Amino acid sequence: MVRRCSVNIGEFKHKNPIPNASRIGNIVVSGVILGRDAKSGAMPTSLEEQSVNMFAHMKATIEAAGGGVDDIIKVTVWLQDKSNRGPLNTQWLKMFPDAESRPARHALQMDMDAGALVQCDFMAVLD
Repeated sequence: MVRRCSVNIGEFKHKNPIPNASRIGNIVVSGVILGRDAKSGAMPTSLEEQSVNMFAHMKATIEAAGGGVDDIIKVTVWLQDKSNRGPLNTQWLKMFPDAESRPARHALQMDMDAGALVQCDFMAVLD
């Protein structure tokens, strides 16, 4: 029996030979999730569009692992400009509207390549 299971979603794949996430038992940890458009592969120019795509990829990844967004316990976000969190927070509140049930989040600033303005990864515990 395989202990670790790779999790992949059809539209959004890594260029390197790594899965979107990995699951062992009820623990799921994602790889980096970018805001790239899933169908065209293009990187939108705005933080708003990248944030929308990033959260859609996050949702698709946790669902492919057999869970849902309520199973996400920790999200780490990297921003090109940490002072500009407005578009990120807008999408955060759409994904996690209940103030009494949101995952922990850590935001860091990082120089990113290929036009990326935001990226994240997450950890989840499934029921």
